[in-house]
Amino acid sequence: MNIEHLRLFVRIAATNNISQAGQELGLSPAVASAHVNKLEEGLGVRLVHRTTRKVSLTEEGIDFLPHAEEVLATIEAARASVGVGNALPQGTLRITAPASFGRMHLLPALKEFLALHPRLSIDLRLTDSIVDLVEGGFDIAIRNAELKDSSLIARKLAPDNRIICASPDYLANNGQPSYPEDLRAHHCINLMGLENWLFETPNGALNIKTKGNLRTDHGEAVRDACIQGLGIAMAATWSVYKQLESGELVQILKEYPLDSDSGIWAVYPSSRLLAPKVRAFIDYFADYYGNPPYWDKTV
Repeated sequence: MNIEHLRLFVRIAATNNISQAGQELGLSPAVASAHVNKLEEGLGVRLVHRTTRKVSLTEEGIDFLPHAEEVLATIEAARASVGVGNALPQGTLRITAPASFGRMHLLPALKEFLALHPRLSIDLRLTDSIVDLVEGGFDIAIRNAELKDSSLIARKLAPDNRIICASPDYLANNGQPSYPEDLRAHHCINLMGLENWLFETPNGALNIKTKGNLRTDHGEAVRDACIQGLGIAMAATWSVYKQLESGELVQILKEYPLDSDSGIWAVYPSSRLLAPKVRAFIDYFADYYGNPPYWDKTV
């Protein structure tokens, strides 16, 4: 049984597209199709349904998939046992990340990362939607949301600290709150789904249900509206650190930190062996962000 045929089959299962799976492995559509045929002939069963519109696994293909994945994992583990751990990262690293964080804190570092690993190429998808890593064929995801899929492994790259901030103009016109309860008398700019702000106080956790005349589903819009003086906002420090440095925004209620254990996580499918390209990415960015991360050093 040809290992490259198995690799192709696993990628077809993830992409539902023979041409795309072949392209990822450096194969032409014709060669990829021929490899599938040879794998099916060797097994004596049809693994893939082919139509003019899409490709899907047959019942036999679905049954065969976990065994193919297991074989590939075993081979990688065997290679690691004889020194592949020292192998250079290579191939295409497929990454998905939140749009704002990706633009601000991934893209600026990729030039140096790729210079360190010239045999790597990056396929980066920036989206605020939580995508299925396995179905989408991603090697790694950057997330700052709760990890719900127990089949994935998460490595924390940095804390995701949140603060309360406002523009100097807003505070000059409306006054500065001294206690979390004072927020009830202010316009608060809300990110959809995060209207309840939970504070740590000497008397325990305090939940404030905020209100205002602006609510949005985009974190950068919250930040920009806050800069314009539309209200008080809860914001991630990675999003507003430059505005805090310039004075466009001011942190308030420092004595009452938000009760949060958020983080920036590198998430990847469970495996007995971490691919060199994924390990290289995690190690590089954990060091690049720092401890504390560079965006928290002015807070």
